[in-house]
Amino acid sequence: MTTPHIGKRCIIRAYASGVHFGTLAAQDGRQVELTDARRLWRWYAKDGISLSEVSQNGIVAKESRIAQAVPSITILDALEIIPCSDAAVASIEGAEVAQP
Repeated sequence: MTTPHIGKRCIIRAYASGVHFGTLAAQDGRQVELTDARRLWRWYAKDGISLSEVSQNGIVAKESRIAQAVPSITILDALEIIPCSDAAVASIEGAEVAQP
């Protein structure tokens, strides 16, 4: 079974590889392919405490650490696929690239 969210901007929560955001290009079981993807290394929801709220309300950019976008990434251990609202997409895409 595959997700109905192919082509949508989504947050992926993975078992060991963290949290990612991007356009869901493909899914095969727990393996997903994202394009234009960013890793959410540390995130704070604007309103709430979970990735569910991040997917709907976005992030507090100044307190979050969001990595540079990569053209594509294959995640082998996806646990959740959470489609994002337009507000969430704008806040994550607009976040500055975290510096070391």
